[in-house]
Amino acid sequence: MILTINNFLPDNLFDPVRIIAYIIFGGIGFVAFSYGRKSTLFRPMVIGLALMIYPYFVPGTLAIYLVGIALTALLYFWREKE
Repeated sequence: MILTINNFLPDNLFDPVRIIAYIIFGGIGFVAFSYGRKSTLFRPMVIGLALMIYPYFVPGTLAIYLVGIALTALLYFWREKE
């Protein structure tokens, strides 16, 4: 068996619904990461980084949306009180 890059990619990698999830949660993650970096806050920076990276490791489209919603809720509810 010859290993190629196609052996490691899921079949629905370029599904439009999946790409929309990449854009939505990647954008939220980028904003959270930038805010955390500028404010020197650790929590938004880590959650923002997780939001930008996780879609590439979660196999199902529904799972991507569920994890993204959970991480976004975590970002909202688990913030530092001023």
